[in-house]
Amino acid sequence: MTPLRYIDLLVIGIYFASLVAVGWLFSRRVQSTEDYFVGNRSYPGWVAGISLFGAQISSITFVAYPADAFKTTWLRFLICLTLPVSVFIAARYLLPFFRRGNVTSLFEYLESRFGPKTRVYGALVFLIAQCIRLSVIQYLVAILMHTLTGWSVPVCLLLGAVVTAYYTVAGGLEAVIWTDVIQAFILTGGGLLILGTILWKLPGGVGQVIEIATNDGKLLFGESTPHGAFRTIPWGISLTRKTIPMILIVGVIQWLNDYVTNQEVVQRYCAAKSPQDATRAMWICCWCCLPTWGYFMFIGTALYAFYQVFPDPYAAEMLSGARQAEGIVPLFVTSQLGPGFTGLVVAAVLAAAMSSMSSAMNSISAVAITDIYKRHLAPNRGQAHYVRAAKLVTLGSAIVMVGGAWWLLHAETTTLQDLWTEFQSILAGGLLGIFLLGFLTTRVDGRAIGVGIACAVAFSVLISLVSLGYLPSDWTEAANSRFDIYYASIVGNLIAFVAGYLVAWLSGRQPRELRDLTLWTTTAPVNQSKDYPNPTEHREA
Repeated sequence: MTPLRYIDLLVIGIYFASLVAVGWLFSRRVQSTEDYFVGNRSYPGWVAGISLFGAQISSITFVAYPADAFKTTWLRFLICLTLPVSVFIAARYLLPFFRRGNVTSLFEYLESRFGPKTRVYGALVFLIAQCIRLSVIQYLVAILMHTLTGWSVPVCLLLGAVVTAYYTVAGGLEAVIWTDVIQAFILTGGGLLILGTILWKLPGGVGQVIEIATNDGKLLFGESTPHGAFRTIPWGISLTRKTIPMILIVGVIQWLNDYVTNQEVVQRYCAAKSPQDATRAMWICCWCCLPTWGYFMFIGTALYAFYQVFPDPYAAEMLSGARQAEGIVPLFVTSQLGPGFTGLVVAAVLAAAMSSMSSAMNSISAVAITDIYKRHLAPNRGQAHYVRAAKLVTLGSAIVMVGGAWWLLHAETTTLQDLWTEFQSILAGGLLGIFLLGFLTTRVDGRAIGVGIACAVAFSVLISLVSLGYLPSDWTEAANSRFDIYYASIVGNLIAFVAGYLVAWLSGRQPRELRDLTLWTTTAPVNQSKDYPNPTEHREA
């Protein structure tokens, strides 16, 4: 592969320097955790929406989506198509609870509804899932940088992590939001540059891409057969195999989980200056994400067609599985783009990764400080103390991210998009089911929710053991023949919801104050802020 030219390195250097400058600029404006975590709740909808879009379009989108479409089909794009359904449900019915509660962390709602133990559980599940997501994103960045530069893997792991950690630690959410806005435009332009170059170099342009992809089954919502071809997955309801309706259900659950139980989303929703701006932000993000995911999947399909017309041994090894498919975008960038353009695309991929990493690190810090440290370990300290603690937690999350990425470098998987979908299913921990019990029921109390959590955790542990191959082989084979791991999130959340509700129904309703905590007891309008009860005055039911 062609090494980076000096002009490419200059472009990347300017990009890094600008992010450091943003972190330094906003560091002087952070005076409290309110500034550090929600930016004083002052952002217009378009800023919050584009920032959220930048956080959603990570290196998983920029590298893993094309790799997935290059090696397999468009199956996982089915999940993306359900985003508008989930955004409508979340923005219309569920997210307003967080604005009414004037929360910094979404898990403050769980304490007001069910008690402090439920809040801690939700916070811990979120922290574990975010640390794994950070590792996946950083892993993809390391693959890119190692392929493009030939630098050692440890150097590649540290490079993006150090710059991201600096501006996130220094500037808090304000630095994160404005760098996300800048990075969203950079990463979108980089993707369009790649696709435009492919279509320009192919003799038949977009028509040739579609012809080759159609003949080889690459545009199907399908999976591979034992003979190496692809077939469309069937219709129907089944837990033993992938079907179109089941994948759509997975998508709705996944995006509801992301928009209702993800601190990154709720922080931006609460950081918007009005409820109207908050809702506008959700829809701006949605209608930016869908076409972006689509064209990145099409980039993968176009790369498949390109390397059918212009064969390359590295690309052939990625199709056969001898090399990881996530290397296909770096291969094209370094071998086909001219001086300067390569640096712009590299900056775009780094922007995709760093916008998501900074958002995740800030949300980890918000949850760790608000829900655990400030609530249980060190209450009643000054704002300066909590801001220092928040910066230390942010730095710690960067260290965890690098360590997890190093482990993923040695993991074996079909594609990383496939692995990430499985991770999301396993790590759901019934969290969406728990929030839905809070929003949709009045019977369930702290004791009942504890049973629901225990059942969801037991299920997640079992599925994890099966996925990792730690159970006897005959057990694993029996489980895999009866259950597809893609559906773990559906079943896990259903178990949490049903178990919690049944226990509450059998034990009898516990009378308590639920005003503005459920859909059936809401009295405050959406635009009215209402602090939830003081956590120190709350007792587990």
